[in-house]
Amino acid sequence: MRIDKYLWCVRYYKTRSLATTACKKGQVRVNEEIVKPSREVYPLDIIQLRKNQINYRLKVNDIPESRVGAKLVDIYRTDTTPKEEFEAQELLKYSKDYYRKKGTGRPTKKDRRDFDEFTDENE
Repeated sequence: MRIDKYLWCVRYYKTRSLATTACKKGQVRVNEEIVKPSREVYPLDIIQLRKNQINYRLKVNDIPESRVGAKLVDIYRTDTTPKEEFEAQELLKYSKDYYRKKGTGRPTKKDRRDFDEFTDENE
């Protein structure tokens, strides 16, 4: 089965064209090699893909006939993604909380005080 079709079948991408685009951008590797969307996938291959700033690692257990339900995905792949990847994603969410939205104008006095208080705590 093609790599783009496999990633779509095991529900890592919502559409097959998104999976194809990810392969073309070099976000998908099979056995440490960057692959084209037409690359064939076989059982026991190791797939690495980068999606939403997380580096997923998958082991192919079996090849599905077509797209499978969410409860059946574990039959066809084993997720060996390290826990540190997800923890880094959580830290990134917290770091984005403070930043102001574009177009909200100058920081207010309260924003400045909050920022000063935050920097004083870290020293």
